[in-house]
Amino acid sequence: MVRYTSTSPFSPENCASAITRTLRVNDILRGVGSATSRALDFLFPRICVGCGRIGDYICVTCAAHMPLLHGPICPHCGQPQASGILCPLCAGQLSSISSIRSVFRFEGIVRAAIHELKYRNLRAIVPTLAAYLGAYALENGTLADFVVPVPLHPQRQRRRGYNQAELLARELGYAQGTPAAVSSLKRTGGGASQVRTGSMSERRRNVADAFTCMDASFSGKRILLVDDVCTTGATLEACAVALRAAGASDVYGLTVAREV
Repeated sequence: MVRYTSTSPFSPENCASAITRTLRVNDILRGVGSATSRALDFLFPRICVGCGRIGDYICVTCAAHMPLLHGPICPHCGQPQASGILCPLCAGQLSSISSIRSVFRFEGIVRAAIHELKYRNLRAIVPTLAAYLGAYALENGTLADFVVPVPLHPQRQRRRGYNQAELLARELGYAQGTPAAVSSLKRTGGGASQVRTGSMSERRRNVADAFTCMDASFSGKRILLVDDVCTTGATLEACAVALRAAGASDVYGLTVAREV
């Protein structure tokens, strides 16, 4: 079972080696050190989304100031909660998702990085963001049989050209050696953007019955459900309903950032 706790230590120092190792191995396997890649880096240098320095998409200085989502948090939904016990929204409620965790607060350089990925086509930043997910999973003893992305509505994906959650899930699965099932969970409704949807109840209605999954290979398996940002957890919960209906034994949500 995936083991999440609300007090597990997580800092740039704790996960730096895991991030460096992940990026280095991926670069080697994909030939990033080739002459062609070096030429591309020269012609199209990596620029930090935080300060604009040339070198990487998130430079060392900016990485040290990324807004980590520290505890105490609700052990179920991951929302900051001073008491460290179940928040009022989770207490006494039935849920299909076992827990939700996020690495960062959705602010500052993290917000900038995700916006660059989603709205300015900076897909090259995916390995960096996925490395943070991987390091967090490593620090918290995460075990899963499949990594599954939250799907976009087909119309939205056609307009954007890609699903950022799918890119993150592929990268995370590749780095961890865990199968990324990127087409098993499908979105059939809930086309309105959650960004523009107001209250918690409205968000839940927007995604109710919006997802379906018919993958028999999920039966009895542990699923790590990946997305870029968690706002209220309504979308992750709706996905978990579909995954549980397909037979998944446990569904755990992991996102890069959380709106708090």
